[in-house]
Amino acid sequence: MWLLIAFLVFVLVLSLFHLNKTYYVLAFFSKRIRTVNGEDIKKILPTLPGNTIFGNTFDTFGLDFVQTFKFFRHNATRMQRSYVTYMGGKTLLNVLDADLAEMVFTNSKLITKGFSYKFLQPALGEGLLMSTDEKWHGRRKMLTPAFHFNILMKFQEIVKEESIKFVQRMENCKGHEVALDKHVQKFTLDVICETALGVKLDECLNGDKYRENISVFEESFNKRLQYPHLWLDFVYKTLEEYKYLPALKIVHDFSSDVIKKKRQQFAQEFHSDETSEEQLYQKKRYALLDTLLRAEQQGLIDHAGICEEVDTFMFGGFDTTSMTLIFCLMNLSLYPEMQECCYQEILEQTDSDLSTLDITQLSRLKYLENFLKESMRMYSSVPTIMRTVVEETSLSNGLILPANSYIMVHIFDLHRNPKYFDKPDEFNPDRFLPENSVGRHPYAYTPFSAGQRNCIGQKFAMFEMKTLLVHILRNFKILPAVDAETLQFQSGIIIRTKNEVKVKFVERQ
Repeated sequence: MWLLIAFLVFVLVLSLFHLNKTYYVLAFFSKRIRTVNGEDIKKILPTLPGNTIFGNTFDTFGLDFVQTFKFFRHNATRMQRSYVTYMGGKTLLNVLDADLAEMVFTNSKLITKGFSYKFLQPALGEGLLMSTDEKWHGRRKMLTPAFHFNILMKFQEIVKEESIKFVQRMENCKGHEVALDKHVQKFTLDVICETALGVKLDECLNGDKYRENISVFEESFNKRLQYPHLWLDFVYKTLEEYKYLPALKIVHDFSSDVIKKKRQQFAQEFHSDETSEEQLYQKKRYALLDTLLRAEQQGLIDHAGICEEVDTFMFGGFDTTSMTLIFCLMNLSLYPEMQECCYQEILEQTDSDLSTLDITQLSRLKYLENFLKESMRMYSSVPTIMRTVVEETSLSNGLILPANSYIMVHIFDLHRNPKYFDKPDEFNPDRFLPENSVGRHPYAYTPFSAGQRNCIGQKFAMFEMKTLLVHILRNFKILPAVDAETLQFQSGIIIRTKNEVKVKFVERQ
């Protein structure tokens, strides 16, 4: 009897030993990345040592959002290159260098978002951020014309109007410390609401409730990402979902009601499904919703699909831009000489009457643009993006990624890689001068992602941010009210700080 038990144990151990070559058995059978020629993967890519015998499964167990952010930054410093982690049955390729980032961004098989993005589905459905394959290609093709240069020109007046309102609000706060989060988010949300939906939030009956509750998209996502037991849908639905449903209903009902009203207006203006793009874009107050309603006329999308895209643009278009602006304003306060360079350039390159400010004038603000780029390099609004390897995929460096593994591109660490940026922790807009950019890897700087799934609204975002900064710098000097060294970053889909980012606005004489 004992001999039989011993034999069975021996066979089991031997089987697990052989199986461990293909799977990281103790990491709950995470399938291993291998190489084309069968060489040891460590020659190409190291594996991050785990804190327990279970691989990296429990590496972040018990950590809060701040500690988790630090954990990933510590890994980048420790490993000094891209690395692999095996955790809870999942295999993750962590990308820190531009060569590997290029392989990921340019591979047509690697366009499906990672498993964590499904946590946003209750909020966003399968809009442009979440969809993949034919649905994504169709939606992207449908929406791309709405971001043409000529269309951006139609949004100029909206962005200038909201910039003036922001300046007026700051006049009531001048000389005092201002926590930027609430004020900048109001600006970006109002802009995206009017450009995407064609309505002013301040004039909507439920506008304030919408503004208060849209943050629930990110809150629910971060909660699930932080606690692995909430990755299971039935656990999340049982323990947490009810907390967010009321807020989600407010947001979804608001956008759905606006869409219904706009559909009626659209039908009165454009009676035929033969509405041309030229007719559409000639509207005095064109909105992205008009493109979707035209597609609905043509049978290319339904009401649910329109809601998905509207909610996606609202979420993706206000928070990422607001965080970039917040850190840019902080940096302007911390580097007064650079702030003065931006101000002098604005005086030289734009008309004194800001009502004439347009894209042509903004395009001449090269130093301001480099300042913005450097802010986005140091404080990437989306610090990490994730992709799913749907089918076994070979990369040009000899790696074979197993099906159902994942790729995390750590943009925050990529942007601070000393291989591509000299003294990466120093703030230096001149690193983006043409002569200083020669030879830099084209995928070393990817604040708007890259490849097929790059940000569709990046030109609009740059135009929006530069417009607000011109209005602010024309009216105020920005003084520091925070030490950047004390900022505590939090992990999540969008970069956040635990402590508030503050500045002082002082009226220019």
